[in-house]
Amino acid sequence: MILEAGHGPGLRAGNGAHWRCVSDQVMGGVSAGQLQRVMLDGESALRLSGRVSLDNNGGFLQMALPLAAAGQVLDAGRYQGLRLRVRGNGLRYNLHLRSADMTAVWQSWRAAFRAPAIWTDIDLPFDAFVPHRTELPVNPARLTRLGLVAIGSEMMADLALARLELVVA
Repeated sequence: MILEAGHGPGLRAGNGAHWRCVSDQVMGGVSAGQLQRVMLDGESALRLSGRVSLDNNGGFLQMALPLAAAGQVLDAGRYQGLRLRVRGNGLRYNLHLRSADMTAVWQSWRAAFRAPAIWTDIDLPFDAFVPHRTELPVNPARLTRLGLVAIGSEMMADLALARLELVVA
């Protein structure tokens, strides 16, 4: 199932929802970035770029996508994980998943990856995700949101996403 195919229009994803850029400014931080659709090496992609700062207890930039309408869930239980086609600046990024069962905004399941300087396909199986600030085991049958995140260290974020899909083993 394709969630993002790189085509838009604008920040619209393949599932019809809109990507948005979220920074730690929502909690008093000072990180700043932008999300735009661009052409990179012949591929249309979403590009998250900006400065991640740890000042004021901050430390993240995120491109976030709702996976289901409000009050609904995406049942990805029959899939093994996610495949991303990314390129970046060689730094470490995270993919965060949220569930309808999570009650606090800081709760998620997280998997890390590096975004190399050339277009690369990366598979993130659901069993590679670890709970963050939650006791809930990973449950892909109740997904509501995902985010590709530059987090946890001072950095210049530069992450491009050309494709994102749920995959079967």
